[in-house]
Amino acid sequence: MGAFACPSFHKGNMHTADLLDTIGGLTSQLKVYASKLPPVVHLTVVPTGVKPQLEAIEEYEDLVSRIRTQSAGTPYKTLNDAFLESLEAFEAGRLLGAIQPLLALIDQIERMKADQEIEVGHIDEKRVQEYRSVLRKIMPGNKPELEETSRNLT
Repeated sequence: MGAFACPSFHKGNMHTADLLDTIGGLTSQLKVYASKLPPVVHLTVVPTGVKPQLEAIEEYEDLVSRIRTQSAGTPYKTLNDAFLESLEAFEAGRLLGAIQPLLALIDQIERMKADQEIEVGHIDEKRVQEYRSVLRKIMPGNKPELEETSRNLT
């Protein structure tokens, strides 16, 4: 595995930190991919052929596979569909489609914490906020230069 490796998992003993390690690895992959896309794309033009490199897709897939295996039989297993949705969008080169499920995961982690289904320590709470912030920043359309364009279209 490359630069976005997760720590080794201990089967049957998953913690919020394990989940956040995976979200962090996926977020890093999305940042790298987003940096290779054109900064401004008109809303009627969808770039074709701008997909992540095969190695990046394999690393993303590996991260998702590991967390799905690790979460089996834990309260975290309910998050697996969002990971798969993100993976499928990443493979197809749909940045927004890859980010949205991860943001939904972060919201779900906070709901699970509020419902006392999982424990989220202080350090993990900071990581949750950091990942949410990073994902929002790399989200397509979250660039100041695009605000002017979107206002002119309405």
